[in-house]
Amino acid sequence: MTDALPTTEGKGLALSPGALAGLKVIDLTRVLGGPYCTMILSDHGAEVIKIEPPQGDEVRDWGPPFHEGDASYFIGVNRNKQSLALDLSKPEGRAVLLRLLEGADVLVENYKPGSMEKWGIGYHEVLSKRFPRLVHCRVSGFGGDGPLGGLPGYDAVIQAMAGLMSINGNDSTGPLRMGTPIVDLATGLYSCIGILMALQERQRSGLGQFLDMTLHDCGMALLHPQAANHFLNGKRPKATGNPHPNISPYSKYRTATCEIFVAVGNEPTFKRFCEFLGLPDLPKDPRFLTNALRVTNRAELDAILDERLAQEDGHALADRLLRSGVPAGPVLNVDETVAAAHTAHRQMVTELGWYRGLGTPIKMSRTPGGTRSAPPRFNEHGAAILAAHGFTEEQIAELAATGIVVDKRR
Repeated sequence: MTDALPTTEGKGLALSPGALAGLKVIDLTRVLGGPYCTMILSDHGAEVIKIEPPQGDEVRDWGPPFHEGDASYFIGVNRNKQSLALDLSKPEGRAVLLRLLEGADVLVENYKPGSMEKWGIGYHEVLSKRFPRLVHCRVSGFGGDGPLGGLPGYDAVIQAMAGLMSINGNDSTGPLRMGTPIVDLATGLYSCIGILMALQERQRSGLGQFLDMTLHDCGMALLHPQAANHFLNGKRPKATGNPHPNISPYSKYRTATCEIFVAVGNEPTFKRFCEFLGLPDLPKDPRFLTNALRVTNRAELDAILDERLAQEDGHALADRLLRSGVPAGPVLNVDETVAAAHTAHRQMVTELGWYRGLGTPIKMSRTPGGTRSAPPRFNEHGAAILAAHGFTEEQIAELAATGIVVDKRR
């Protein structure tokens, strides 16, 4: 039931069936982490059937802005999927789900731990026996056991509890939430990686397995290099703002026209940077002979660089620095970066009809992925999905009449 390649003109479209063509994914997730994971799979050819509860995925309401009633938050992570609205709180709905799982390779869900077991469709008790090749990925806040097992988790809460807020910001701001929902996105990425690992292992064993993915664990996995520093020196990491805690110069600097970020990671680059700025004696200064000394004497070095860089056109300077081998770039706003020439060249903005979104960053030579269809409307493919799984027109009509399949959000 995988959609054919799109024929409508657009940008960042899928030009092949994809590396995951033939993979069938049942997606019971809502909000962000799970949907982001399944969108990655769908970008690369997996058939993803998104099963929504009767009230729908709540992020359909997380706007403005909206397109025909669906919020940008939903639109941004649900392309290439088919939507079926199913009431799994009823036995008849769960019976439909079990029909859909026949022949499925992956099930992804983010219900509260224990929900699937309460409904009589837990992995270990039921699904693993009925569908031994199934890879079941559960995404939750904290997992199903332990001191916080079963408790709800949201991105910002995990940012706080996992220490991410404590290393973001600076002394004047205090702990600061990262502007992008980094924990949700990372959980989606780690879940996708875990699913592909399990599918690879299935090639050898013939068996699926259960993946226990949590926002808590994935959030903590992002604590580098702060956790590594703490394990070695025993000190509590501090928020350093833009400067890197372990490298200098590695920070944001103001120029005459804009702010730029310079990332100098080794001695040859520092020498090249100083020569480029007409400061050839700076690497010989006893305060700045090594990276460790430059970190210790960061304030003195930054004062020199601030004075020198303030005279420059930042956009032109950053471009010249980058082309000379010194990592540097202007600090752009979102509207500027999505309109940039290199963004277009890399097809990192994708378009299909009314739909615009961020393109897939995974570029493959033989099996390129990309956009195949716009994000689905609520239950847009319900009847077609059921028909493809052997339900008759009469059975489909009965499921709709009894509220098992839902046409309009409740």
